[in-house]
Amino acid sequence: MSKPFDYSKWDNIELSDDEDDVHPNIDRESWFRLKHRSRVEREEKEDKDKKKITDDMAKNNLRIKEINKILSKASVGDEDSDSDDDLEDLDGLRSELKALQDKNSDNQAKLDYYEKHKKWNVDNLCHVVEERTIVNKNVAEHKFSEAGFALPEEADAGGTTETKKDDEKEANPAPKEAVPTEKMSGASIGDNPKKDTATSAKSESATPASTAVAKKTPNPPQLQPQPDDRTKSVSVSMLSYHEFTQKYADVVEQFMGLESMDKSKEFLLQNGEVLLQENASNYLLLASLEDEMNGFHEKMKLVARQSQIISNIAELAKTMKLHPGNVIHPFFQRLTQPEHYAGFMDGVNEFVKRIEIRAVQKRKEMDEERAREIQEKGADAEDAVDMSEIPREERLGPGGLDPIEVFESLPESMQEAFESREKEKLEAALRAMKPEEMEYHMKRCIDSGLWNA
Repeated sequence: MSKPFDYSKWDNIELSDDEDDVHPNIDRESWFRLKHRSRVEREEKEDKDKKKITDDMAKNNLRIKEINKILSKASVGDEDSDSDDDLEDLDGLRSELKALQDKNSDNQAKLDYYEKHKKWNVDNLCHVVEERTIVNKNVAEHKFSEAGFALPEEADAGGTTETKKDDEKEANPAPKEAVPTEKMSGASIGDNPKKDTATSAKSESATPASTAVAKKTPNPPQLQPQPDDRTKSVSVSMLSYHEFTQKYADVVEQFMGLESMDKSKEFLLQNGEVLLQENASNYLLLASLEDEMNGFHEKMKLVARQSQIISNIAELAKTMKLHPGNVIHPFFQRLTQPEHYAGFMDGVNEFVKRIEIRAVQKRKEMDEERAREIQEKGADAEDAVDMSEIPREERLGPGGLDPIEVFESLPESMQEAFESREKEKLEAALRAMKPEEMEYHMKRCIDSGLWNA
């Protein structure tokens, strides 16, 4: 049985930018620089110590070789010449030899200790074993579109053939009349076909270059991959909430309306890079609150469940220390077990209760804000008329629409603009909309009398 690979050397990896090790009262960047400088200084000190130990061992090894050489000569020398002085010298050399060997053993133990307790970091985790440069002989061939996308193989082949034909045409210039002759012989209807064939064959044998030009027909347009908006844009995680809603609100809205758990799983697998983001979770939270405030309780419960799917996947990914996209399958696999599904639905119900409580608080806050604004307006508030007290037939606008119904259907930003009577707020709200959406709401405001054209 082969010896298993020892992975324990990777247990002690040192990171100078480990955010978990930062004290809340210390600047993060300063702490990273301090740790990095300390690591570099420690490694320099260890390298100096290792170099000193290695030099000492090299000197000791040279002395050991000399002593061994002297002792070997003395062992084969004349026995009659053994005097007391010579014996003392030999004993001294043997003692020195043992001391040098012991010193080398201690130095080697220090080196082994340094290597065993070595802390791994980005500078010493790996090293370059081999470097090579390979030059493609077809590097000059044009295989990419102007947008930077690779062309299909058919387009490459077609482009290569055309290039060869163009080169052949330039190398062997054909008479100008060769092209119209070929076209006329092939396009004539009343002439003799045999005569046309003979003329064509004669033309081919006489001028091969003209044949290449005549047979050259425009290639059909090749389908090229179009750049996707996601590939052109920055990373989804780097978008602000406003940018995210502009680009991917339709994707989140589709996910909000999925009632089947299987369809939700498939949709997450296809659009996980968008839905498994903090902006998407915030969008779902605000959408559920808005639905509850508008009276769509059942829709709110569905959106709340979808929101909890995203939140639970994020929590599970954090627990398992994996990317959220790799936790989609394990999460839905757990939901197939009754106890896990019951726990998930309990969490959804708790979330729904919190949304209901928050909706009541939000309505109360909005009412208090409106009352405060009316008090601040003073005289204007005294002259204000409650439109709900006027019969519907009397309050209809020039276009036959009820201003109260139109006002309630407007986005919240436009409602705030009409309530504050600030034109700048209304312009800002309209600029944030799409042109067709802006035209739709403004036409309804004019037809209801909320806005005078």
